Amino acid sequence: MGKLTAKGIEGELRKPRAKRRKLWDGDGLYLEIPASGNGRWRVKYRFEKKEKLLSLGVFPDVSLREARDKTYEARKLLRDGVDPAAAKKLLRRASAEQATFEMVAREWFGVRSPEWSERRAQNVMSRLELKVFPYIGSRPVEEVSSSELLDVLRRIEAEGKIHTAHTVYSICGRIFRYAVATDRAKTDPSAALKGTLKKEKVVHRPGIIDPKAFGELLRAIDGYKGDYATTLALKALPLLFVRPGELRNAEWDEVDLEKATWTISAAKMKMSRDHIVPLSRQALALFEDARRMKRASKYVFPSSMAKDRPMSDNTLNSALRRLGYSKEQVTAHGFRASARTMLDEQLRKRPDLIEHQLAHSVKGPLGRAYNRAEFLDERREMMQEWADYLDGLKAG
Repeated sequence: MGKLTAKGIEGELRKPRAKRRKLWDGDGLYLEIPASGNGRWRVKYRFEKKEKLLSLGVFPDVSLREARDKTYEARKLLRDGVDPAAAKKLLRRASAEQATFEMVAREWFGVRSPEWSERRAQNVMSRLELKVFPYIGSRPVEEVSSSELLDVLRRIEAEGKIHTAHTVYSICGRIFRYAVATDRAKTDPSAALKGTLKKEKVVHRPGIIDPKAFGELLRAIDGYKGDYATTLALKALPLLFVRPGELRNAEWDEVDLEKATWTISAAKMKMSRDHIVPLSRQALALFEDARRMKRASKYVFPSSMAKDRPMSDNTLNSALRRLGYSKEQVTAHGFRASARTMLDEQLRKRPDLIEHQLAHSVKGPLGRAYNRAEFLDERREMMQEWADYLDGLKAG
């Protein structure tokens, strides 16, 4: 065994696909790649003179190494005269009888939550405990139907909490897919509910898009008199136009001052993917100023009350109010809209580069999401040009 490599598989998945094909590894193990989507691991074997297939899961949920380990275990069963597919079916049936939705959900939470912020972990578990477990928590995970899950979501919608319903739908989908991957369920019932929930109302957060008015805002920020960490974070908002929560929770082990990059971990990102923010010379100077602050904290912009915590979620908006700007004029999140509009209309930057830097879901020509380092050189150039443009606006 050992013909395939993880890097080689990734390369094959990025290639244009017109038809289904197979990548063989050895011992009957191969990755079946459909015309679209990720590949599925299968093992080809013979039992009682009949050719059979054993499914091992989807790549990359099941890694190459895991697929090889499962193939080895399957071959051991064959040597003992046991059909691996039949053994898997019996094991799934036995585990499904014991595995309730709540049990699998808590197991999934234990696996994933160490990667999250404390606040995100609390939000996920509280939604499960309040909105989901009372209704389907005690049900065997394999028996939960699409209609049962829809009933749970409709209750949340009836409370007028449309965003929460969508969030719970996403969480439950991940739990069901985990159940499938760990052989506690055959299918994900959330997949059948796509498009059934009420649409969320789009909330447009105020942002200044007139260059002259934006220059006035930048000069007001430069004159801010307050906590130094807040001052630096305020100045970083227009330069980086990340989400305020991502900025507040920035940690020093994510920042590489030599390479001038800040890599935000997937656990902190809305799209759950790592995101690289190239640092312009101006942004790099801000981070270096933050490093010189007399506060021993893992956070770049720590709370003024406790160095072991990031600044609170209301700090930046409160600072903007102190500068005389109302919430109808500008919010901390609104700097994203400002950058998006002016990069397009004033600097004529490519829309896909802007969207990628905003950490929105951007698809490539083959329909796959770009990886975190895609177009890094082009984005670095754009971020420097943006920073220089802001200097010009500030100078009037």
